Amino acid sequence: MTSRAAALSLALLSLAAAGAARAEPRGGTLVGTVTRGPIAPVCAAEQPCDEPAAHVTLVFSHAGRDSARATTDAEGRYRVRLAAGAYSVRRARSASPDRRLSPHTVRVSGGHLLRLDFSIDTGIR
Repeated sequence: MTSRAAALSLALLSLAAAGAARAEPRGGTLVGTVTRGPIAPVCAAEQPCDEPAAHVTLVFSHAGRDSARATTDAEGRYRVRLAAGAYSVRRARSASPDRRLSPHTVRVSGGHLLRLDFSIDTGIR
């Protein structure tokens, strides 16, 4: 291989590596907690008005199709990795849209970790 061909090959490899380093990751991660409340008809100052929503499955849908699910642990925590884009969110056993779950939608950016907490309205008044 001539020195000119070697230099050209090295330049092409450098460009390819630089392009790969600049490529944006395709997915992002959502983490947070899900709470439910109110848990009593009257909230008192010394008592919590909501509680962790344990073992709730959230369904993330994009373009009308379910894309991912995340189930909360005993303390209401969840974590899910999704492709970049806009998603509607509902509970697994609820119709879409889930009017008791807030927020109903989320936007995921590639390569980012987003903390997003959800709340479930129990309807107790």
